[in-house]
Amino acid sequence: MSSSASVAEFPLVARIHDDAQALAAAHALAVELQREAAVRDRERRLPWPELERYVRSGLWGITVPQAYGGAGVSHVTLAEVTAIIAAADGAIGQIPQNHYYAVELIRLNGSEAQQRFYFERVLQGERFGNALAEIGTKTSAERRTRLSADGHGAYRINGRKFYATGALFADWVPTSVIDDNGVQQLAIVSRQATGLSIIDDWSGFGQRTTGSGSAVFDNVAVAADAVLGFQAAYEQPTPAGPLAQLLHAAIDLGIARAAYADLIRFVKTRSRPWIDSGVERASDDPLTIHAVGDLTIQLHAAEALLERAARKVDDARAEANADTVAAASIAVAEARVLSTDVSLAAGSKLFELAGSQATLAEHNLDRHWRNARTHTLHDPVRWKYHAIGNYYLNDKNPPRHGAL
Repeated sequence: MSSSASVAEFPLVARIHDDAQALAAAHALAVELQREAAVRDRERRLPWPELERYVRSGLWGITVPQAYGGAGVSHVTLAEVTAIIAAADGAIGQIPQNHYYAVELIRLNGSEAQQRFYFERVLQGERFGNALAEIGTKTSAERRTRLSADGHGAYRINGRKFYATGALFADWVPTSVIDDNGVQQLAIVSRQATGLSIIDDWSGFGQRTTGSGSAVFDNVAVAADAVLGFQAAYEQPTPAGPLAQLLHAAIDLGIARAAYADLIRFVKTRSRPWIDSGVERASDDPLTIHAVGDLTIQLHAAEALLERAARKVDDARAEANADTVAAASIAVAEARVLSTDVSLAAGSKLFELAGSQATLAEHNLDRHWRNARTHTLHDPVRWKYHAIGNYYLNDKNPPRHGAL
């Protein structure tokens, strides 16, 4: 749990104290992040300076509990902050998702000493990435990366991860591991640890600058006080799973907002009306107006469901039990269904209504659909329909895991 950095070595990080301040900071930062979002995507320019500004804004520390000096913002605020940033740049909007998830796991399962240490590091500007998922396993939930006792009171990690979003940019890499007893734990590994290699091999056609590549652990040492429960966050009802999914829904909503905004702008300023419409401007085309009205309703419905879901997660945090966590999980699943649909629809309608000019590479407007299609594959929406239907029809609580 040690760190060689002194407080003086950290960049100056703003300290956010409440929800209103968090939202104001997000809106201000979004203006900066949006300016070169299309260029970063086109050139796959990793957002190092943008992430530095993001961290210095104080927004990465807003979920640290108030008792430890953070703002402890509501999930309603956290979801909206995430959507605001994702609307400016969908890839940057995704990068801190696992950071906030790690903060929640430390809140739930960390010791008092771990909470004091890691929460202060976050408030000083240090970032969590992630090394959770693996490829080549029988299911997406299976883990092969091992945590083995070294005989001297510490551990060694061996394995390989993929979809390690944010690990490339991180100070700490929370890693899901299987211990000698077959129990899944979370080991928080320094980004500079000997034997840890973060490989920038993410080649997805969307979310291109998230750094979601590989993490390789070759006999990496980790102290006992840097290990905490992971599986335990799901053996009992906790808001960990709903929180993770809420942030994914917020990212999709942000991507949808960006596509929608570009659609409106392009139709108003660049598109031509169809010859049979009898109007002078594309924005007066009655069929275009109808389509925009329909998409607007979908977008606003997704926003409403996201806020409703976030309030349910707040309820589950205030009083975590089987009923409140199940209600939160289902509400978030509903939001994820609609945020998935509208992000894909907005990215597609953008071209249908804006016309052929919108496909020119100089605009790079296809990034919205690519980002939506890539990110919405995080877990299958079709199973969310099943969980929702089973909950309301048969009174069956959904399974407790991070993918629902």
